[in-house]
Amino acid sequence: MKNKVHPYIPNMVPEVKEDMLKEIGVPSVMELYSCIPEELHLKNEMNIPKALTEYELRRHIEGLLNKNVSADEYINFLGAGCWQHFVPAVCDEVNQRSEFLTAYAGEPYEDHGRYQALFEYQSLLAELVDMDVVNVPTFDWGQAAATSLRMAARLTGRKKILLASTVAPERMKIIVNYGSPELDFDFVDFEKDTGLLDMKDLKAKISDETAAIYFENPSYLGFIESQGAEISEVARENEALLVVGVDPISLGVLAPPSQYGADIVCGDLQPLGMHMNYSGGQAGFIATRDEEKFINEYPSRLFGIVPTVKEGEYGFGDVAYDRTSFALREKGKESVGTQTALWGITAGVYLSLLGPNGMYELGQAIMQNSQYAVKQLNKLPGVKGSRLTSPFFKEFIIDFNDTGLSVETINKKLLDQKIFGGKDLSKEFPEYGQSALYCVTEVHTKDDIDHLITSLQEIVTN
Repeated sequence: MKNKVHPYIPNMVPEVKEDMLKEIGVPSVMELYSCIPEELHLKNEMNIPKALTEYELRRHIEGLLNKNVSADEYINFLGAGCWQHFVPAVCDEVNQRSEFLTAYAGEPYEDHGRYQALFEYQSLLAELVDMDVVNVPTFDWGQAAATSLRMAARLTGRKKILLASTVAPERMKIIVNYGSPELDFDFVDFEKDTGLLDMKDLKAKISDETAAIYFENPSYLGFIESQGAEISEVARENEALLVVGVDPISLGVLAPPSQYGADIVCGDLQPLGMHMNYSGGQAGFIATRDEEKFINEYPSRLFGIVPTVKEGEYGFGDVAYDRTSFALREKGKESVGTQTALWGITAGVYLSLLGPNGMYELGQAIMQNSQYAVKQLNKLPGVKGSRLTSPFFKEFIIDFNDTGLSVETINKKLLDQKIFGGKDLSKEFPEYGQSALYCVTEVHTKDDIDHLITSLQEIVTN
């Protein structure tokens, strides 16, 4: 083993190692670890698998991957933050272009059109959310929401944040973790039968210390929050900001948050041309009005048409903001990785492919499919197709309490029918008992939905 030379690790030739040790005046490599306390030294052999050749490693990894079943093989009704939407072939082509894939940072002369592509993305998304300014993508929706709330805190000079209790639990953890300990968080109750924000509880908890109110629309539980204007009014009365998280693919049929008073809009770009990728195809966005106070708080780059300005000054454009990719960051607190820039370009390509009426037609198709699914589910014994009475977009809660079966049992039986069932809500929202969050999008055909209905009928009746 002493004379073995690894092909990928430099300086393993014994003669080279000996020359290096001689140069620094130590007899062995172990002498370099003398500063490590003796009690921390490993005294026995490490219990690790034997080394594999590159070929053996490839076969091992491929064997593990082949155990997985994808949403292309089974029918998938699982959403809850990562949704199956159709991804046009052009989006995949863009993702494979080396000039976009590798040009994450640098100056205009070496970016191969990346700045132009990001400008087009920000322009299209700004139009979709009916705001003026959109940033280069953040890591995911969680970071976008957390950053938006920190922006709101700096803008108002306040520290208290009110969060709707229906915010996605994992996203809520990101928000609280990102804002702590500087920000204080409180949670607003919701109405169990509708899912809507409890306005009485909101009014009782808001104060002159509140920086912002945050809710999501459509919500994590699928329902559409119809009280946006009333929530905005409560925020205005207390000089707080309204931050709304949104699924952008819903905005072809639903009014954007800006139209009911949102000051900052954030959300997830994954529905806009990104594969699920084991929930890894994520990117977030932040959007605001074209006002200097908002512009100054963005953590990442903005691109746009700007007038000629003097050195050291910043100009404001019609769609976005930039001075040849000027980077704006919170005073040493926030940063944004540029690896998500490619997802922004992908989302821009996706939006451009759909054209002027495509988002409306897409949203209409999704709502028709989801409404059909709920109508058929309501015919099953012991099943409530939609636990909430509020309108919904693509996700809805199915109540299985009267079937006597757990969601876990039902989902296991659905796997036998090559179906991925919905998200089990019994732990996250125990007040709904044995209920599951299902997702229906444009990729589901009538046959797919009918197969789900037939399978569930067999499960609940037997």
